[in-house]
Amino acid sequence: MEKPVATDVPGVRKVLAAAKKAKENKLNVVVGLQRHYQDSYLAAIDQIKKDSIGKIVSGQVYWNSGGVWVRERQPQQSELEYQMRNWYYFNWLCGDHILEQHIHNIDVANWFVGEYPISAQGMGGRQVRKGKDHGEIFDHHFVEYTYPSGAVIASQCRHQPETMSKVSEFFQGTKGTVYTKGDNATLTDYNGNSIFEHRGKEDPNPYQVEHIKLFESIRNGGVIADAENGAKSTMSAIIGRMATYSGKVIKWDEAMQSNIDLAPDELTLGFSSSGTAKC
Repeated sequence: MEKPVATDVPGVRKVLAAAKKAKENKLNVVVGLQRHYQDSYLAAIDQIKKDSIGKIVSGQVYWNSGGVWVRERQPQQSELEYQMRNWYYFNWLCGDHILEQHIHNIDVANWFVGEYPISAQGMGGRQVRKGKDHGEIFDHHFVEYTYPSGAVIASQCRHQPETMSKVSEFFQGTKGTVYTKGDNATLTDYNGNSIFEHRGKEDPNPYQVEHIKLFESIRNGGVIADAENGAKSTMSAIIGRMATYSGKVIKWDEAMQSNIDLAPDELTLGFSSSGTAKC
């Protein structure tokens, strides 16, 4: 499965139900949150489990970049065709970039903290995405996630040209810090001393590794069960989006009851009405 595994809460519930059936039937499911198959992140989580930096109490996760492509509307296109070809800008297809892209970093926070957030609050908006081909998504989000243990993770993602680009994660534990970015992972104590360092220039491509692990598990009778985490990390990003769109504190348990289905009521190639954006 590719991430995100859903764009709304009803979709998350469907995937959680399917994940349960897959596990019962001992099926293999890999989700494209490939950092779980990347040597640098595996080295970092191994050190966290060894208590090298103590309990994680806070962190910052980032996906800030200049943005992505825009595909202009073409003559004779139906509304459905236009939205599908320009899918990044419509929530029923993309879920906004906090979900489609920043899910990777939010997922790392969940993984390293060892929990899923219980609430989210934040802010965001459309500062540069104002054109007619920019659909309905925001160009920046900032979310503060609170976890059951009390850990608080600050999440930021931005699509604005000529601004700071940053795709990485930084966490503070009771004894030290961990910094992860691409093939590198660094753990440091609060006196500036190195605890652990991974420099993975020659590491295998995690996109390839996740497929190798999947095929090996199928052939050897193993079970990889990524779907539940994929759904819950998807949900984590969704409550972040709900928080930035509404300006309210969004609680996980309450949000899981939502019946808002983002898909248009009519899904035919002749679909001509853009409808109303839902969040």
